[in-house]
Parts: sequence; C-alpha cells; structure tokens
Amino acid sequence: MNKANVTNVTIRPEEAAHFSTLAREWWNPKGPMASLHQVNPVRLGYIREAIDLHWGGDIRSAKPLAAKSALDVGCGAGLLCEPLARLGATVTGVDASIENIGVASAHAQGAGLDIRYMAGELASLDIGQFDLVTSLEVIEHVADKAAFLRDLAARLAPEGLMVMSTPNRTLASRALLVEGAEAVGYVPKGTHDWNDFITPDELADLLSEIDLKMGQPRGITWRPGKGLHLSDDLSLNYIVEIRQS
Repeated sequence: MNKANVTNVTIRPEEAAHFSTLAREWWNPKGPMASLHQVNPVRLGYIREAIDLHWGGDIRSAKPLAAKSALDVGCGAGLLCEPLARLGATVTGVDASIENIGVASAHAQGAGLDIRYMAGELASLDIGQFDLVTSLEVIEHVADKAAFLRDLAARLAPEGLMVMSTPNRTLASRALLVEGAEAVGYVPKGTHDWNDFITPDELADLLSEIDLKMGQPRGITWRPGKGLHLSDDLSLNYIVEIRQS
C-alpha cells in the first residue's frame, strides 16, 4: 500500500492510504472511481447554479468564476478542480494523499490547465482565502469533523460561498452505499464507514458553532430511466451551499 502525506489533526492515515492506492485509476471513468465520474455532472450542475445565485452572474456565461479563486479540499486527482478552472477560477486543490496530488498535477498539465495542487493538512498550508470553497464526499473521512469545518471556514473569504456534499447517515445509506455498493464493486471496498456519516441536522449544528449557515440541502439519488439526479430525497447523499452568518 502506498504511503500518504499525512498529519495527525484531521487526516486519518488509513483513509489517505486507501485513496492513494486508487490514485492511478482516478481518471478512468470505468475504473474503481466510476461512481465519482457518474455523479460529477450532477454536483457540477448544483455548484454552477449556486455560483450564479450567489454572485448574481449571467447564467449564459461560460466563465462565471472569472477573477475568482476556488479551493477544493479533498480534491483527489482533480475531478472537480479541472471543471472549476474551466469555469474561470484560479484553482487550488488540497488532498491528504501525495499520490493523488501527483496524478492530479500531471492530468491538469496534460489538459493545459494551470491548477495549484498541494498535499497535506489544510490548517498547515499557507494558501490564503478563497471566494469558493468546495469539499465533496470528504467530511465522512476525517478524524475530527468540527476541526475540519473550522479549517474550511478559515479559508472562506468574506462574502464567499462554500459547497459540501456527503452521505447521510440513514438505514438506506447503510444498505445501499456501504453494504450494497461495496459488495458489488460500485464503490471500492473499505471506502466508507457508515458510523462516520453525518446527517444534515448534525452538519448544520456544527456549522452554526462557527458562524456558518447552511442552505436547504438537496439530495442526490438514483432511479431507473433518470439515473443520478438532484432530488428532495436526502436519504442517501446530499449537497448543500453554506455561507457566513
């Protein structure tokens, strides 16, 4: 198993090591990270709408993040960073795994995108603040959720926008996202511990303690004939915008 670049604050070494072993297959849409490739368009659609509403931009603009900075925390090999760069942002990606960062940097270079990637604990990095902060499918993997959220909040510029997504802790998510998805190989085995999932109410409470306010979460769900899509059903996974109170 590959070694990961970790510290002992919010990063769990075993989590970083697990995702390091997947780094070289991250960009393979039919590989072990296929589920992320499939959900990425849904998440991007939500983020694009949140950007337009937050900054009142032109919904027809190809680069709504022009002249803005974006930070993606837990960026993996860059599946979100690259679209954010194409939307016009100056992008920084941070991940616990140095292997992921190496793959992300190489892929961005091959795509002609100038993205700054860094490995390590977010709190230890001197990277400033950002207009947009994203962290998708990450908080369920950290050692200290409250500390992680404080670190995210510290990177959010005044009047900035944050977007997070994470699995909900429900009986449905345990049956489908953990026991089912990992059993059939849709998600790599060992990816999730259901006990680490966080409910929307729990997330809202933690955010309120650091003067951040959560908007109305949207569910990400699947049904035959429609595939993955945004929904009012929060039982599996949800995505939400967050602002300063």
